[in-house]
Amino acid sequence: MYERILVPTDGSRVANAAVDHAIDLADKYGAEVHALFVADVEAVNYSLGTEQVDRIRQGNFQGMSELREDAEEATGYVKQQAEALGLQAVERHAGGRPHSVIAEYAAENDTDLIVMGSHGRSGVRRALLGSVTERTLRSTHVPVLVIDYERIEE
Repeated sequence: MYERILVPTDGSRVANAAVDHAIDLADKYGAEVHALFVADVEAVNYSLGTEQVDRIRQGNFQGMSELREDAEEATGYVKQQAEALGLQAVERHAGGRPHSVIAEYAAENDTDLIVMGSHGRSGVRRALLGSVTERTLRSTHVPVLVIDYERIEE
């Protein structure tokens, strides 16, 4: 049923809960796991120069040690969990609008399932801004399994 599972991750607790679900499914189906870290260029656009933003869009975090470390740690966790079970894992770092990059990556890599965490915004703010998860749901035809953060134990 699943040959390639995409896990967008930022290394947060919620994202790691989604990773655990994705790894479990990949183990059951013998699927390849793709770990994707997306640096949101709109969020960093004001604090960086044009050249740095362009490098981030290309997934080149050279010279941005904190961002590179965050990306490597987030996708490295996925790879470590997958390889511990003998599963193949692919790591990718990219920059752009997260939901667009996720949908594009899923399409280009013939992904069967996207597994990602929800977040805690609610009410008017959530309705006005949306979330990466909600926007991803609207941007792709690939099935998306959303792991609800409220169900994660403290």
